[in-house]
Amino acid sequence: MSIHVRIEGLVTSDEVVLFMKGTRAQPQCGFSAKVVDILDDYLDEYATVDVLADAAIREGVKTFSDWPTIPQLYVKGELVGGSDIVRELKENGELEGILGRGPLALETPEVTLSDGAIAALEEHWDGDGTPVIRLEIDRQFRVELFFDSPRDEDIVMSDARFTLLIDKSSARRADGVSVDFLKNDKVSGFKIDNPNEPPRVRQLSPKELSMMLDGGKPLELFDVRTPAERATANIGGTLLDTAGLERLEATTRETALAFYCHHGHRSQAAAEHALRMGFREVYNLAGGVEAWSQDVDPSLPRY
Repeated sequence: MSIHVRIEGLVTSDEVVLFMKGTRAQPQCGFSAKVVDILDDYLDEYATVDVLADAAIREGVKTFSDWPTIPQLYVKGELVGGSDIVRELKENGELEGILGRGPLALETPEVTLSDGAIAALEEHWDGDGTPVIRLEIDRQFRVELFFDSPRDEDIVMSDARFTLLIDKSSARRADGVSVDFLKNDKVSGFKIDNPNEPPRVRQLSPKELSMMLDGGKPLELFDVRTPAERATANIGGTLLDTAGLERLEATTRETALAFYCHHGHRSQAAAEHALRMGFREVYNLAGGVEAWSQDVDPSLPRY
């Protein structure tokens, strides 16, 4: 099959097709990300083609369309254009006519802040009135929480004790988010849970894992090292030997898991395997026991 025929089939495979670098969830260039952000305002579903995954498609689509750059947006088999054109069409109101629909209705997400989180914000707020904070969630579901001022098109959620600001892109990923503040005699910090986050290995700093364990979070901790290493420096949990693997296999898939090793590399591989087994809440101790001895417990032997 010629590359022209392949591309023609892709262009007509869906009403809206975007040739881009990366995927809708993880664009690999700023121009592709801009078009995805615009389309997400209008469409729940549309097709994307990652040109980075196929060099023939990447070069062939430029010839097919006689358009030299990526991304390229097609609607009903017709080329609309690249990032700048799509942005201009949105700004002048023409994109609605091309897509045949207006922007999606965006409901205010439900976000919960615990009393402890609110108290921590109040303690550090030095402005007038109640704290004004922004919640940002990017495409990789990385979260930032910080003091800020309102911007155009923000969703503003007001409470008697705080005002929460969320941009439209973050709002699509924020429904059901809960914000808590954890504190023990060693460390303190915000803990943000997002039920919309797709399964992935989440990196935990030693201080974050310490707070989880001290706070009594239901968690199965696995040590991905040799028995000799464990005898040298041990922070608890189950050694992932033959018996440990059997315990892991028998664990219900709703259970939260955390893995650690010497520096965090072997445990990362074990955590990724756990995801493939069907576990959804999986953590890796970043830096391993080496980082734990530096940041949490200096008495722990280093090797």
